[in-house]
Amino acid sequence: MPTLARHIVESLRNRGFQAYFVGGCVRDLLLDKTPKDYDVATDATPPEILELFPKALQVGAHFGVMLVRDEAQQVEVATFRSDHNYLDGRHPSQVRFEKDAKLDVQRRDFTINAMLMDPLTGEVLDYVGGKDDLAAGLIRAIGEPEARFREDHLRMLRAVRFAARFGFEIESRTEAALVRLHPLILDVAPERNRDELVRILTEGGARRGLEILFRTELLSELLPEVAAMKGVEQPPEFHPEGDVWTHTLIMLEGLKNPTPALALGVLLHDVGKPPTFRRADRIRFDGHVEAGVEITRRIMNRFRFSNEEIRQVEALVGNHMKFKDVPAMRESTLKRFFRLDRFDEHLELHRLDCLSSHGNLDNYQFVQGKAHELGKEQISPPPLLTGHDLIQAGYTPGPEFGSILKAVEDAQLEGRIASKEEALEIASAQINRRLASQ
Repeated sequence: MPTLARHIVESLRNRGFQAYFVGGCVRDLLLDKTPKDYDVATDATPPEILELFPKALQVGAHFGVMLVRDEAQQVEVATFRSDHNYLDGRHPSQVRFEKDAKLDVQRRDFTINAMLMDPLTGEVLDYVGGKDDLAAGLIRAIGEPEARFREDHLRMLRAVRFAARFGFEIESRTEAALVRLHPLILDVAPERNRDELVRILTEGGARRGLEILFRTELLSELLPEVAAMKGVEQPPEFHPEGDVWTHTLIMLEGLKNPTPALALGVLLHDVGKPPTFRRADRIRFDGHVEAGVEITRRIMNRFRFSNEEIRQVEALVGNHMKFKDVPAMRESTLKRFFRLDRFDEHLELHRLDCLSSHGNLDNYQFVQGKAHELGKEQISPPPLLTGHDLIQAGYTPGPEFGSILKAVEDAQLEGRIASKEEALEIASAQINRRLASQ
């Protein structure tokens, strides 16, 4: 048991209050998993909590939520409450502090997240059937599912996330409510939807999560560009596994503790195929990489990802087809390819791409071997020549400096030169050729 959370419960109990662990930490403990964090529920009000923990932060005093911290941990401590009159699909317009823990758990989302535990005895208080649903592997909304989802629309994505993460089924009435209410998900702030989608993709069970999103029609609302992959055929000689949707699902299934960027890169790497599909001598997707980069940018801007994450996912989508050319690449081109930011994510996307289609890992193994053989110093050597060096040599700065320096770097990366003097000779030859052609 975490020291701080247990100390909070003991301190509240010693002052005559009720106090229990609540929510996800209880669920995880019953599943023999280590909780990411601990929450405490109590009948003490925020002012009473502050009396015991004067340094506690009021992160949601109106809702009875306080944050108690020490040097290493933090714990949310929430007053028992009942919620009333949700008007915006997110927040209750009125809350009432309660003394009865049964009333507090009734306002929560799913039965498996609404159990209480006495950390001093290990006793579990279950007023909603959470233990039975946990044993049966069910995600069940508390009370009337439609009412729970109308109170907080984001609970629809949370249902999918928990089903995916734990490999559970969504209880039939709960899933039926998801299908009926799926358009409401667009009333949720893009950032909140983004964060839940990223969790679905990265917490385990990403394939299962996408399949549930598709069948509940949440995917067609949030990511119609991904839903459009369903039924888009691929040439069987390269993709014996089936359509673009099936290929993407198999890749998602292969993810192991991915970064958000890698998971999104896998999800979106072929998003340009549906709009570029055509039949000629065979099925073709001319320009699907360029289309995919543009669609990826639109999607990620829509969900308000950071510029850094957008750049990386665009790069993953934009470069994923280059691996087929690596054996024939010039040494300079190959080394620049290896210098892509977070190249390990590019390499892992390629590995999953191969394993989810033709199964040929020759180029993956070639890249691994070549990168190991070359080492960092050969892949990214210090430049032999800079723009400042050209100016010192008497050349007038201009837009041609970029192509001249690239030619010099090509020669360096290919092992044709190894000194500044040799680099200046190449630069001089480049400039003289340009002058002669004018």
